Amino acid sequence: MSGDHQPWRPTASIDTLRLRAGALQAVRDFFATRGVLEVETPLLVRHAVSDPQLANLPSALGVRPGLPCFLHTSPEYHMKRLLAAGAPDIYQLGKVFRDGELGRRHRPEFTLVEWYRHGQGFDASIGETCELIASIGRQLGRDIPSPRRLSYRELFLEHAGLDPLEASLPEIRHRAQALVPGGVSASLENGLGERRTAWLDLLLVQVVEPALRTGGLVVVGHYPAAQASLARLHPDDPRVAERFEVYLDGMELANGYHELSDAGEQRRRFADDRAERRLLGLPDVEPDELLLAALDAGLPDCCGVALGFDRLLMACLGLADIAAVVAFSAPEDGG
Repeated sequence: MSGDHQPWRPTASIDTLRLRAGALQAVRDFFATRGVLEVETPLLVRHAVSDPQLANLPSALGVRPGLPCFLHTSPEYHMKRLLAAGAPDIYQLGKVFRDGELGRRHRPEFTLVEWYRHGQGFDASIGETCELIASIGRQLGRDIPSPRRLSYRELFLEHAGLDPLEASLPEIRHRAQALVPGGVSASLENGLGERRTAWLDLLLVQVVEPALRTGGLVVVGHYPAAQASLARLHPDDPRVAERFEVYLDGMELANGYHELSDAGEQRRRFADDRAERRLLGLPDVEPDELLLAALDAGLPDCCGVALGFDRLLMACLGLADIAAVVAFSAPEDGG
């Protein structure tokens, strides 16, 4: 029945799956030549992440009824526990899960490459990330040129016409209302409220990121301190964090940190996340005490990066939907 939709069939072509297999091997070869150890950590975890932007998929644990568990959004917490226990440079290549994410660039299940390097500086981490992206690109037949590097502040000055570190909330709101395509609806404005970071995120997604679509490989560094997540603040400018993101053709691929090792500061950030969750009416999330204990024991100075493998394949192969680079897509699609 040529041309008919057949739900049992894979969403990616067999040729694409061959390319995917070669790219997976390229990741392993890249880290093997650098002496980075491949590790595996549990997919099923005891604690959800506190980040209000993320939602774990819950899972029932049959052997201990009533004990909440979740599929992880990233192997970060367990990998940091390995580092605190004396592990060398490590990486992991595997599946992660995020609830509520479904679209051309999002699926609730996707493949992530995450790695941690002892004593690696912020600039060196950016360089290695771009080398890995270029290496996978070559495997897939795409020549990825050297990246353009700029700060979050420079990016907003160039494409939104404001300084995100100095602008007041009314100034940010005014620019968003003027620049966001179609304007800012009353319901959206009410939802964003007085949350400065949320207004900046709106400008980033609706105004700044679309301007990067013809920019090739772009690295954006030094995000505002309020968006530090699990990164250290810059020692010379605490207004910004030692955090970077990498875009290819306007699509976010990687997120990297000079990792926070201060357990007290991490606990404060978890508390801030919980406060924002209460404000947004989201479920509360208890902090992962085992991660905090590992930080107390001593996380070595390191940089860590997470790279979305499926998205990189999309960008390199010129495919518009993430379903086209995985054998079978999300259950919502009948997969």
